[in-house]
Amino acid sequence: MQHVAVIGAGSFGTALANVLADKGCEVDLYARRQEQADEINRDHTNSRYLPDVTLHAGIRASADIAEVVRDKKWVLVVTPSSVFRDTLQRMRPHLDPDVRVAHATKGFDLDTGQRMTEVMEEVLAEIDPGRFAVISGPSHAEEVSRRIPTTVVSASRSQRTAEGFQDLLMTPYFRVYTNPDVIGTEIGGALKNIIALGAGISDGLGYGDNTKAALMTRGITEIVRLGVSMGASQMTLTGLAGVGDLIATCTSLHSRNYRAGFALGQGKSLQEVLDQMGMVVEGVRATKAAYKIAAERGVEMPITDALYNLLFAGKSPRVAVEDLMGRRRSHEMEEVASAVPLTWES
Repeated sequence: MQHVAVIGAGSFGTALANVLADKGCEVDLYARRQEQADEINRDHTNSRYLPDVTLHAGIRASADIAEVVRDKKWVLVVTPSSVFRDTLQRMRPHLDPDVRVAHATKGFDLDTGQRMTEVMEEVLAEIDPGRFAVISGPSHAEEVSRRIPTTVVSASRSQRTAEGFQDLLMTPYFRVYTNPDVIGTEIGGALKNIIALGAGISDGLGYGDNTKAALMTRGITEIVRLGVSMGASQMTLTGLAGVGDLIATCTSLHSRNYRAGFALGQGKSLQEVLDQMGMVVEGVRATKAAYKIAAERGVEMPITDALYNLLFAGKSPRVAVEDLMGRRRSHEMEEVASAVPLTWES
């Protein structure tokens, strides 16, 4: 029996702990607040993040991060990107030298623009990077916790590590594929949150399916542009960790990013939306990070630019859409038109 630590008792961390317990693993779950740990242990519920869900009775929660990670060979970190680095630093002195660590955080380190595995390689420098992995894909915690069929990706530069987490998490309702493309898996998960904000704004403004379909499709183009410039495989970005996650996040009320965008489209301010949500909206931070990375790399991302100006420069949602629609005319396949034989007949 594997003994696994899950760091982060938010909605997805708790859902993954449930999957692992269903698989027969011994699961220790780190909760930041003692009262939350007490509720999980006493009532087998996590009412703030997963209301009306009964958790596996075998999950043991603790507010002591050292206790949770000590002597574990497998650790999953599922925290917001804003506290990811600090969480790793607090874990580090207590980690087993032979540990393998995966994360399921969909975002960037805002101060540095680093992906989460880059942060892991920096903070946990004494651990072989081949022992790191990322878990990502279309996986709303509300559905995973109710054992609704879900598929995700386990990506690592090491096949052994990717397959190790695959074996840990595979259940009849939770299917895991492997992929060696860590960069693409992380980029897809982070950037789709930006497009989900846009999809929510579109619906909040009362626009129709045409608008949202266009936004999602051109959003994929932006994800691929930036991802490939950072070393991602285009194939990964059209798979579960890219297009798959984008579809789920842009079309579901489970998505915090979609709901936040919807409220923005209805006229609420960003601060009002964040206060109302009461939980992390990764797309807001991702927009700021991606805007900066794209500028540094000279990558054109008009949807991301529009959302940045809406979120941080006071542009109204409707004007942002008008500006996108009024851009210069272009070829749909402008990146590949010169390389692929797509020619006009006249």
